[in-house]
Amino acid sequence: TVFNSLNHDMTLAEFKFIWYMEYSHRMWGRVVGLAYILPAAYFWRRGWLSRPLKGCVLMLCGLVCFQGLLGWYMVKSGLEEKPGSYDIPRVSQYRLAAHLGSALVLYSASLWTGLSLLLPRHKLPETHQLLRLRQYAHGTTALIFLTALSGAFVAGLDAGLVYNSFPKMGERWIPDDLLAFSPVLKNIFENPTTVQFDHRILGIASVTAVTALYLFSRKIPLPRRTRMAVTSLLAVACVQ
Repeated sequence: TVFNSLNHDMTLAEFKFIWYMEYSHRMWGRVVGLAYILPAAYFWRRGWLSRPLKGCVLMLCGLVCFQGLLGWYMVKSGLEEKPGSYDIPRVSQYRLAAHLGSALVLYSASLWTGLSLLLPRHKLPETHQLLRLRQYAHGTTALIFLTALSGAFVAGLDAGLVYNSFPKMGERWIPDDLLAFSPVLKNIFENPTTVQFDHRILGIASVTAVTALYLFSRKIPLPRRTRMAVTSLLAVACVQ
């Protein structure tokens, strides 16, 4: 039905391109899973893992399996034919956000575990300024994570196609259809205009928070590695 109503002019070569993109993504995901699980099993059997590290390894391997399961669950939503709907087939934006979010958690946890093993932790005096910097860094991390998740909703709803001007959306700062759905809460997750608006605000807030974090860090005596990390964060935020 979808082919007849929307994609009747698609050639075999165009279909193969889409198919191989999806196939490559799945195979790459399986390779990543094996790259986690096989070495982990080998190191575990050889007795090279400490008790705390065993817990980290189990958590990471569990996240890898969960990520694959979420991917299947997400794709499944795009294959469900909705009665009476002739819209472009798309996966659920909720499942897409969950899939992206779990991938970010998996990547961050892997990087954190790896760096913790490779680089010794700095022992710094717990001053009031340092505690504030750490709390602010955690808050900035949460904001960046939320911004990335909002991007998944933009992608899932094709919300990026609604307005293509910046900083205004069309001719207005706040579009008329920002709260067009009822109940109001539904707009945050299902109204393309609201989803794009929220993503813009969160993006601006993230860059502002990263800049403030950098400026605050300049007032505190920090190790070279930490200072380089904060500077790199600002550079990546600006590029993004």
